[in-house]
Amino acid sequence: MKTYAYFESEIKKLIRLKEAIPTVEKALAAFSSGQVILPGVINLDLPESKGEVHVKAAYIKGDETYVIKVASGFYENPGLGLAVGNGLMLVFKAKTGELAAVLFDRGYLTDLRTAAAGGVAANCLAKSQIEKVAVIGSGMQARFQLKALGEVRSFREVAAWSRNPFNVRKYIGEMAEIFGEVKFYSAETAEEAVKEADLIITATPSRQPIIRAEWLKPGVHITAIGSDGSDKQELYPEVLLRADGVFCDSVTQCCQLGEVHQALKAGVISESKITGEIGELILGLKPGRQSADEITIADLTGLGVQDAAIANLFLKQAKDSGYQGRALS
Repeated sequence: MKTYAYFESEIKKLIRLKEAIPTVEKALAAFSSGQVILPGVINLDLPESKGEVHVKAAYIKGDETYVIKVASGFYENPGLGLAVGNGLMLVFKAKTGELAAVLFDRGYLTDLRTAAAGGVAANCLAKSQIEKVAVIGSGMQARFQLKALGEVRSFREVAAWSRNPFNVRKYIGEMAEIFGEVKFYSAETAEEAVKEADLIITATPSRQPIIRAEWLKPGVHITAIGSDGSDKQELYPEVLLRADGVFCDSVTQCCQLGEVHQALKAGVISESKITGEIGELILGLKPGRQSADEITIADLTGLGVQDAAIANLFLKQAKDSGYQGRALS
């Protein structure tokens, strides 16, 4: 059989966040219902170049393909005039193991599916009425997560903070153009950004916690997506202790990698504090927000099933548009 290649510019034209959100929602539900074969994550850290590489894979039972994804983040790249993220996805036939497609997306599909999971989590857990959003971080996911939130909720103002004020100003300028009448401003501190926020997005590669429990307004929802490695952390453990609902994309994985992992390691919470998985919310197996004053957290470490789902969505979009890709063999 022939193997086809697709490249970043083509991929960006053929897939949108609006379609990615329901696709990832179905994938998370499939995972929590036991319909996914999901091996562990391979993490490769390159500390001398401040780089990290993640290898994830998944097969959704009944699909014609399985997917292996390699994604990286090299955080000194902007100083070299290069993007932080990179990567590709390999799509194989599930019946024969033949390589069907190579998606040279340079990490775009990973950004898209990560944002889509944030949108799903916010739709399940955030209050219906949101005034203020706090964004901690000013990189690619800070952009994607806010766009995904905009697909499921409206909001009036956004306070942004990161350790790099120049990046925050650039972020605010870009996002203000996209969201029109929404008020954007740069917060002097993370505390200033978070206080009185109805929804908090943390999207950083931080190895040190940033958000403290005493800063949180009753009723706030936190979507935490930065802690996708065992040494990463954006929330102080007491944040999880204070929360009324703690939901994971995968309980097993979050106990090893996420904010849940850090709080367990610190001895601040036990596993009984974990309310459930996002997929269980989607399936109606667990209740979500029970009152306007509850504090909820979505600990999103990123699952291979999201990669399988987004790759298959792209290939369907390409087929429907009549675009076959470039034959490699």
